[in-house]
Amino acid sequence: MNMPATKIELETATPAASAAPVVAMTPKRAPRSEAYARMARELAVRVIPPLVVVVLLTLVWELVCRRAGSALPPPSKVFKDTKELILDPFFDHGGIDKGLFWHLSASLQRVAFGYSLSAIAGIALGVLVGQSVWAMRGLDPLFQVLRTIPPLAWLPLSLAAFRDGQPSAIFVIFITSIWPIIINTAVGIRNIPQDYRNVAAVVQLNPLEFFAKIMIPAAAPYIFTGLRIGIGLSWLAIIAAEMLIGGVGIGFFIWDAWNSSHISEIILALFYVGIVGFVLDRMIAGLGKVVTRGTALN
Repeated sequence: MNMPATKIELETATPAASAAPVVAMTPKRAPRSEAYARMARELAVRVIPPLVVVVLLTLVWELVCRRAGSALPPPSKVFKDTKELILDPFFDHGGIDKGLFWHLSASLQRVAFGYSLSAIAGIALGVLVGQSVWAMRGLDPLFQVLRTIPPLAWLPLSLAAFRDGQPSAIFVIFITSIWPIIINTAVGIRNIPQDYRNVAAVVQLNPLEFFAKIMIPAAAPYIFTGLRIGIGLSWLAIIAAEMLIGGVGIGFFIWDAWNSSHISEIILALFYVGIVGFVLDRMIAGLGKVVTRGTALN
């Protein structure tokens, strides 16, 4: 009587015992050499075209300015005349006799302070103008008039008010860079989709929660576009202002080199001004890309 039961148990256990084991398949990774080659190709696509253009322009500049009677020095003479400034940008002999590092540092400090003030005030006023119809009607015409005033036109007024070059330069930076921040922030606030506002009303967000969770994230691409324009205007304004207020700064360095007829030093300073301006622009663009997850203007 026990034999049939044993046979049945063996027959039912056989399929389970003979089942093949399941092997987990892991995706095949590309060799590191292929990844490095891809990165090298992407870097080459970005670097080689502008590098070729720079080399060609430098060659043309060298050929044109080597001719007799040329008013500007060729690149070879610029390097020869400014070699000491290039190799030792950190010297400090007191007063205004300093290396380019200290002049750039002084200018950047002024820009950092004035631009920070303009960013805070510009975003706040932009939110007010974008959110309130009455504020837009009252302030927008005034902003449109004031933003057309050239930066240096504000300098005599600021010198009369502050009686010192340092706060006057910071004020010029502030008043120059604030307008694109206000305008772009206001446009971003006005373009918030109505669906977002409806959702905020349904979940009963208070004004502070609506500002933090809906308003700022939705308008962030516009805000960072204004901030990016503002940083460029700040750098332009400080160079022009420092030519007039004197002291340590890259703008004054350029003006002093002109008064001393050192054209090569002016060209070198302009090169540094362009590089620093480019870096500032890319910093704000990179920050905007991180905050807005790639939706800000690149």
